[in-house]
Amino acid sequence: MFDGPSFRDRADAGRRLADALGHLHARHPLVLALPRGGVPVAYEVARALDAELDLLFVRKLGAPGHEELGIGAVVDGADPQLVLNEDIARQSGAGPDYVKQELRRQLGEIDRRRQAYMGERDPIPIPGRTVVVVDDGIATGGTVKAALRGVRKAGPTHLVLAVPVAPGDLIAELRKECDELVCLRMPEAFYAVGAHYADFSQTEDDEVVALLERSHRLTI
Repeated sequence: MFDGPSFRDRADAGRRLADALGHLHARHPLVLALPRGGVPVAYEVARALDAELDLLFVRKLGAPGHEELGIGAVVDGADPQLVLNEDIARQSGAGPDYVKQELRRQLGEIDRRRQAYMGERDPIPIPGRTVVVVDDGIATGGTVKAALRGVRKAGPTHLVLAVPVAPGDLIAELRKECDELVCLRMPEAFYAVGAHYADFSQTEDDEVVALLERSHRLTI
């Protein structure tokens, strides 16, 4: 049975998520937001934890002639990480040269988007950090799983996934991909992420830019 929205909006979800993450304050974590919807949530988390905030872009690598079929993903950062499904890549005929070409193409798109949101600021290095990956919710988990695997390959000392809402069976699966997982609501009747927010209006680019700039000023 669905009992209505759990959160007023993304900022409300972020503040409540920050309360559940208070034990990480002393670790000086790095908060990584999945754009765009994850940014208002992550901003509140970073502000409460006095943490640095950065974006985490994930781009799917499409199969030759079938871009909708993902053979893997590239995860943004100071040292971008390739997460490749070798079985699907092999079955689709994606050889090493194709993977390199597709990787370059998607990294170019990541660079374009990062510059649009962050200007010339470089990604914040992950190695040796406590890293908290934040989104506004999870429906299918494909992007988040790739994000966690990519961040893990970059060498954090402690990897946390923090989301306001997600299906319970998916959370059980994602626990294997991180050291700690915080999810505030795991309703049996899930429907969609937006169903759990009273206001789930689209996060616009200018809001992302403003929140990132505000967070940057708070941590310099």
